Amino acid sequence: MFGVDTTELLLIAVAALIFIGPKDLPRAMRTVGYWVGRIRGMARHFTAGIETMMRDAELEEMERKWREENDRIMHMHPPEAHYPDPPQPPPEQPRMIDDETGPPGERPLP
Repeated sequence: MFGVDTTELLLIAVAALIFIGPKDLPRAMRTVGYWVGRIRGMARHFTAGIETMMRDAELEEMERKWREENDRIMHMHPPEAHYPDPPQPPPEQPRMIDDETGPPGERPLP
């Protein structure tokens, strides 16, 4: 976490045992654990707040880009403009098939 190696941690534990004493060491460790937990919670809360602000800023930028693109498209193709209908294919005419030339299933009914 802070770059503390096992030998450094062992040295800190021995110094705490000497200076605090074995009687008060559990209470001191509990207090240290409490404060470390609170500091981690505050850091987690701060990090979450920063991430939320970044996400909101990204969303605002994306919305701005979408608005600009939508305005550009609407300027190119205004809604009140009349667009011609696409050409329609001509309607199919019924075909008369000769008995000898057409396939057997396509003969007109009598």
